[in-house]
Amino acid sequence: QVQLAESGGGLVQTGGSLRLSCAASGRTFSTYTMAWFRQAPGKEREFVAGIRPISWSGGETLYTDSVKGRFNISRDNVKNTVYLQKNRLKPEETAVYYCAASVGTIVTMTGEYKSWGQGTQVTVYS
Repeated sequence: QVQLAESGGGLVQTGGSLRLSCAASGRTFSTYTMAWFRQAPGKEREFVAGIRPISWSGGETLYTDSVKGRFNISRDNVKNTVYLQKNRLKPEETAVYYCAASVGTIVTMTGEYKSWGQGTQVTVYS
């Protein structure tokens, strides 16, 4: 399994931007479908965005409706890193953000992902 480590979380004002990074170990990073999830206090972990291997579908992406047009997921297969650029952030998006890896199509269920990072806290204040 691939090892994942998120970074880039922190405090940001409402309407601000933040970029999260997720560094992966191993030589097969380019073959994984990567995703970002988030978990707010007292809530279940939810899918935010996913990106397929570039070799399969040109890096097809999928976003949950609430972040479309504001968040952008991308990957750098040379650096073994997946990014989540978040713009126009809202207080309700305060959560621990996790990256995860799977194979195949982008799925939104947490149980389909076998590798997870430790998470990075994002706090959006008004």
